[in-house]
Amino acid sequence: KNRKKGKTVRFVYDKEIDASLLTYLIKRLGLTHKDHIIPGGRIHNFKDFMDFPSQVFVKKNLRKKPFTHPALQKASHITNVILEKDVLLNFPYHDFNSVIDLLREAAIDPEVTTIKITCYRLAPRSKIINALTNAVRNGKIVTVVLELRARFEEEANLEWKNELEEAGVKVLLGVPNMKVHGKLCLIKKVVNNHTIHYGFVSTGNLNERTATIYGDHCLLTSDRNIMADVNRIFNYLEQPKLRAKSLKDCRTLLVSPVSMRRQLLQLINNEIKNAKRGIPAGIILKLNSLSDEVMINKLYEAAKAGVKIEMIIRGICCMLTQNKKFKDVYAISIVDEYLEHARIMVFTNAGDEKVLISSADWMVRNIDHRIEAACPIFEKSIRQELKDILQIQLSDNIKARILDNALSNQYVNPRNTKKIRSQVEVYNYLYRKQASLSLN
Repeated sequence: KNRKKGKTVRFVYDKEIDASLLTYLIKRLGLTHKDHIIPGGRIHNFKDFMDFPSQVFVKKNLRKKPFTHPALQKASHITNVILEKDVLLNFPYHDFNSVIDLLREAAIDPEVTTIKITCYRLAPRSKIINALTNAVRNGKIVTVVLELRARFEEEANLEWKNELEEAGVKVLLGVPNMKVHGKLCLIKKVVNNHTIHYGFVSTGNLNERTATIYGDHCLLTSDRNIMADVNRIFNYLEQPKLRAKSLKDCRTLLVSPVSMRRQLLQLINNEIKNAKRGIPAGIILKLNSLSDEVMINKLYEAAKAGVKIEMIIRGICCMLTQNKKFKDVYAISIVDEYLEHARIMVFTNAGDEKVLISSADWMVRNIDHRIEAACPIFEKSIRQELKDILQIQLSDNIKARILDNALSNQYVNPRNTKKIRSQVEVYNYLYRKQASLSLN
C-alpha cells in the first residue's frame, strides 16, 4: 500500500513530446521541475519485450535451446545422481526443468518427509509452486520462505502466499529489516531410520521463465557439510529470535550478515600474504555489482601487493582499475543476449584454489543487511568447469566492455585475435562436454 503513496523517483518522457503536453502532465501529476524530469526515447520499459511471444521473432530468433545436463540425461531419478555426486547446472544453457523434476521427485517419494525452500521471484505460472503444493498433498511437511520485499514482485508474492497457505504449506515471510536473498533448498529423506539431506544452493531465482535468459549456477548436492549449514539457515529463518546463533554456527557456507564479510576479507588477506612471499596469488570475481567500500579498499591493497585481479562486473562497479601504485586490474562488463546474473569467486590460494558461487553481490546491503550464502565448490571437475567458463568470459572481445577509470565503456578490441563471443562459446563448451559424455 505504501508504494502507491511513495514520492516520485523520476518522470521519464519521450524527448519528442509536445512541450505543452509535457507541462500539462507535470502540473496534473503534482511535479515540479526540481523533481527528476528526464528526457528519454520512445520506449522506456524495454523489459516488456520479454513478454513478447517468441513466435513474433521466429526468423530472427537464433537462440539455441537449453539441454539436459549430461549427468542427468539417462538418469531415471535425479535424486539418485545427487546422492552420489554433486551436479552443477549452468543456466540458461542447461535446462531448468531438472530443478523442477528434483522437486517433483521429492513430492512423490515416500521416503521424503520434509522440503524447505527460499523463494524470491517466481514465474507467473510457477511449476515450482505446483511441485510444492503436490508435496503437501502427499503428506510432506513443506516450508517456503517467501520474500515479500522482492522489488516489483510484492503483489505477486502476496498472492503466492495465500495460495501456498491454502494448500497447507508453512509460509515464512523472512526476517524483520532483512531481505532473504539466498537461494536455498533442503530436502529431508529417511531411509532405514537414517536421515539424508540433499538439495541445492543457487545464484539465481527459482523462476523457470527467467532461467531461460539469466546466466546463473545451481549446485545440486548432498554434501553433508553444505547441507548442515543450509539446515542451520532454515532453523534460523523459522525462529529468528530463538535461534539467532544458528547462522554463526555455519562452518562451510559464508553467510550474510554474520560471517561473509570477515571470511571474504580473510581470503583476500591470504592472497596478499602469498603475493608478498612470492607465491602465485590471484583473484577472479564475477559479480552483478561491486560498491562496498571496505571490500574495494581491500582489493586495492591486494593489487598493490601484486595480486593479479580479474573481474567481470555486469552492473555497478565503483572500483578504480587503473593506478600508478599497482598493475592495472583487468575488469570487464559483458552485456549480451543473456543477463549475466551469476556470482563466482576464485582465490588462487597457493595452488589449492578456492572456488565459490554466491547469491550476494559485494554491496553493503548484501553483505550486512540480507540473508545470503556463498557456497564453496568441492568437486574438482566442477571447479574446473567454472574456471573454464570464467576464462571464456574474460576472453570475450565481442560483447565485453572495458571498465576503466574514465567509465568510457569501450568494447574490448579484438585486434587480429580470434573473435570470442563468450555466451556463444560457453554454450559450445558445455554442449561439447555433454556430447563427449554421451558418447562415453
